[in-house]
Amino acid sequence: MSAYSDLAARFSRAAAISNAIGILHWDHAAMMPKGAAASRSESVALLAVLRHEMVTDPEIGDLIGEAEAADGLGEWERANLREIRRAYTIDTALPADLVAASSKATSVCEMTWRQARADSDFAALLPSLSEVLSLQRQAGEAKAEKLGLSVYDALLNDYEPGGRSAKIDALFDDLADFLPGFTEEALAVQARRPQDPPLEGPFPVETQRALGVRLMAALGYDFERGRLDVSTHPFCGGADNDVRITTRYDEADFTSALMGVLHETGHALYEQGRPAGFMGQPVGSARGMSVHESQSLLIEMQACRSREFLDFAAPIMRDAFGGSGPAWETEALWRRYTRVSRGFIRVDADEVTYPAHVILRYRLERAMIAGDLPLAELPTAWNEGMRELLGVMPPNDRVGCLQDIHWPSGGWGYFPTYTLGAMTAAQLFAAAKSANPDMLPAIARGDFGPLVAWLRANVHGLGSLYETDELLTRATGSPLDASHFKAHLKRRYVDEG
Repeated sequence: MSAYSDLAARFSRAAAISNAIGILHWDHAAMMPKGAAASRSESVALLAVLRHEMVTDPEIGDLIGEAEAADGLGEWERANLREIRRAYTIDTALPADLVAASSKATSVCEMTWRQARADSDFAALLPSLSEVLSLQRQAGEAKAEKLGLSVYDALLNDYEPGGRSAKIDALFDDLADFLPGFTEEALAVQARRPQDPPLEGPFPVETQRALGVRLMAALGYDFERGRLDVSTHPFCGGADNDVRITTRYDEADFTSALMGVLHETGHALYEQGRPAGFMGQPVGSARGMSVHESQSLLIEMQACRSREFLDFAAPIMRDAFGGSGPAWETEALWRRYTRVSRGFIRVDADEVTYPAHVILRYRLERAMIAGDLPLAELPTAWNEGMRELLGVMPPNDRVGCLQDIHWPSGGWGYFPTYTLGAMTAAQLFAAAKSANPDMLPAIARGDFGPLVAWLRANVHGLGSLYETDELLTRATGSPLDASHFKAHLKRRYVDEG
């Protein structure tokens, strides 16, 4: 037990450094003045190197072997030891100078991206993004050699432990075949709906924020351990027991920011519900990003775009903005929140067209990592992909290849987890409704207790106790099955439409 205790103590200290980095990243996105970028990048890089040195200490390898040979570990401790070995194997693949260089490069690139996005100027981003890509490729090559994987799968493994592009290819190719015809069908059903008048703004930011806070509280978000702020790109971040979310507001349209808040609240509920007894240990962490994205999409798409949610929320929305008339009726708001359209922006996309946005990014990042797509050609490849998959052509790079922060911030291999998460969300929500037939009626009453309790028991509170397939099988009876997602889309956009 002494070897295990030593390991647990070391990884607890490493988690404390990760928490500090998390808060600095949040501040970087939400509060930091531009002039602090250089010194901030140095600080974060130093912390990243200190953490890396801590978790790659050669003594850790010996301690892992000693702990694995010992008797007396419980289920959670054995799982923690498994996750410690996983983390140690990955972290020891990277030299400290590469960790430092990557941290500095992404800090610089993120700040450059903010201005380049505002100016729709991909050329301004190209030098710093080229450096990030080069360093990501180096990291992927080092991990691939250690893990026996392809370079892309080694990067994907950071976000989706055990995930493989061969499996994703099969799932995404199936969706790419299914979605165009289904989109046409959904649009045809939508065309037969009544034409709803527009919601007349403006919608003051403070009123939007107050509405978001009220619905976050209804969902069960703990404001004693988190906060809501504004950033260029909405996200959930922070630290253990300090789970912060952001959104962005548009005074002409409150619906986008509100759903952004609900989406990030889904992430935050997962973070706030992780096992308290193993907080700071690898086994206490969230089980990969497809599961994490499933929690945000389960709340936003499955629950909060349902008719039952609008039964509860529509009167609150009307009261908040003093709305009246046909556009504010519950059914009209439901139609607005389930409207299908081919658009340019991923984060504003409906759940029918959203997978096409993800498939595009997945295919492009694989090509760039492999060296098959020169980075300078990304805008052209992006626009052609949008035309092919969605039938639209972005008018500029701001609403094209510059819209996401993921590549500038080093998130190569992240994008496929969004659609894996959407499929996982549909499967989990179906299981939750089956387990408790009062789930949807409770949401209609504004009671999210049954849903959150089921998620706490089957997802949040389990951390990384189980591998992803086992977690999903225990919760739903089977590993990931795209049929649940397809059935959900058909039910909402065709049968109920």
